Amino acid sequence: MNEVVRLALIINPQAGRGHAARAGAEAESALRTAGAEVALLEGSSAEQTRSLAQRAVRDEPDGIVVVGGDGTLTGIVDLLAESGLPITLVPAGTGNDLARALGIPTADPQRAALAALSGSARTIDLGTISSQGSERVFLTVAALGFDAKVSERTNTLRHPSGRLRYYLALVVELARLRQTAFRISVDGEVEHEQPGTLLAVGNTGSYGGGMPICPDARADDGRLDVVHVAPLTRLRLLRLFPLLLRGTHLRRPEVQRRRAGSVRVSAPDLVVYADGERVGAGECSIGVRPAAVTMMIPRE
Repeated sequence: MNEVVRLALIINPQAGRGHAARAGAEAESALRTAGAEVALLEGSSAEQTRSLAQRAVRDEPDGIVVVGGDGTLTGIVDLLAESGLPITLVPAGTGNDLARALGIPTADPQRAALAALSGSARTIDLGTISSQGSERVFLTVAALGFDAKVSERTNTLRHPSGRLRYYLALVVELARLRQTAFRISVDGEVEHEQPGTLLAVGNTGSYGGGMPICPDARADDGRLDVVHVAPLTRLRLLRLFPLLLRGTHLRRPEVQRRRAGSVRVSAPDLVVYADGERVGAGECSIGVRPAAVTMMIPRE
């Protein structure tokens, strides 16, 4: 007789503008129908979700299922990684860039959830960012230039709502475009000045809901992809955007790509975002923890 699989199902109902609540209900139904024992844990804030994740780890289930976006998982993944428990992601956020990188379906919560029972285990790396006296982990891409300033501007605007607010922030920051005086050290090299428009450090390939800024990055190779875009005028930046959307920008002479195990960056106006959240300013050190997390991925 098969032993019943015990799972903790953690849901952030606010993720994806409420989409996570519906996806969570579908995931729970699919898992119970398949015979799993499911402990439902629903947090209404990042702090509560983290507390629930701690409780779930203490209960020692067979696995953890997380329903939400990249930010939801990032907020608790360090706890889950330390436990060694396999994680199943049911993507229900705005961007879902980690799911895209791992081949997890973004529009089929039931199939994504059932990977906890019948999926393939895959170990992936965790990025780390130390800034302003604290260390955070990230799963996808750290942004340290124009793109980070757009995210910062978006968070300060109160109107309009949704993607229109992001587009307005994009227009404002484009009008205010200035190069950033990056000082960069890669893998312990002597720090050097490398001004630019944009700097992205990727554990996976995309951010912002599918923009492949680091198209060659892989989540399980123990390395980070560092993409630097030289100083550009507004017009040249606008011309680069279609290439960014297609992931073909690495061919351009103003774009430089390196692979690294660690990166140290500073600039007077540096703002650092990762997985859509503000994680630092002024200076930061970015590294990688190879094979830190076990994810359950649906089989082909």
